[in-house]
Amino acid sequence: MAMTGVLRPGHVQLRVLDLNESVDFYSNVLGLIETGRDAMGRVYFKTWEERDHHSVILRQADNAGVDFFAFKVDSDATLAKLEKDLNAYGVATKRIEAGDLLETRERVRFTLPTGHDIELYAHKTAIGNEMGELNPEAWCANAEKGIAPIRLDHALLYGPDIEKAQAIFTDVLGFFLVEHIALDDSQDLAIWLSCSTKAHDIAFVRHPEPGKLHHVSFLLETWEQVLRAADIMSMNRVSIDIGPTRHGVTRGTTIYAFDPNGNRFETFCGGNYAYPDQKPTKWTMDEVGAAVFYHDRKLNDRFLTVVT
Repeated sequence: MAMTGVLRPGHVQLRVLDLNESVDFYSNVLGLIETGRDAMGRVYFKTWEERDHHSVILRQADNAGVDFFAFKVDSDATLAKLEKDLNAYGVATKRIEAGDLLETRERVRFTLPTGHDIELYAHKTAIGNEMGELNPEAWCANAEKGIAPIRLDHALLYGPDIEKAQAIFTDVLGFFLVEHIALDDSQDLAIWLSCSTKAHDIAFVRHPEPGKLHHVSFLLETWEQVLRAADIMSMNRVSIDIGPTRHGVTRGTTIYAFDPNGNRFETFCGGNYAYPDQKPTKWTMDEVGAAVFYHDRKLNDRFLTVVT
């Protein structure tokens, strides 16, 4: 699949209750690399493998959750076109000036019917990684610090009107439906959408309250690294939701846990490849347990109800 238009998830801004505690957690337990702090007090991070300036931003707030989730597009021309296309589709947009985020040029923000703010941008300063771009080694010292994921992978968002959100992503932004859990013949409980060949780049679950975060996911390379992540979480007394286990949806291996603020995060590995010419995989409610947690074949209440 040609990678044009919307390329990939680019960054997420999370609200945290204790910034200092959160910086320590994201640096030393999750193993992200701090890349800057701005005049608003926000702290910026990237993974050891990522080349752009940041993928995670932490902001001190009175309640936990997500402010916005962003996707990088391939050019200024694409950004302008998608902004125009969103407006023509009836979606209001807002231009955010360059420099509002560190090392990031103009962004286009819009609000989904689910209540989530989504951003598009074309340019962020590439600061590279320790391996460099000429005759690089296989990994660097930071790959051994904490859990040490290789990239921000996706987000799962909870809110109403997920079919309307799906329409915006598929009709305007060029995403396609990879998998879904059907409530009945007319409605889905959950949808997984991709703009690439990944199992998903964003996902949604139907929920009565708008704008809720279920989790932000970070990619690991192997099942053994997911198991190592579980060890690191236990050593640091991190609250684990479930796992290590496997999903039926995507077939990825996973462990879910909570940061000190109650924001859930996932360490994820694997997942099937996706192509836009393939028919979406459908799961029915009688097999919803296996769809989400393939080994246990049942859901836990906390996974369904705890969001920020």
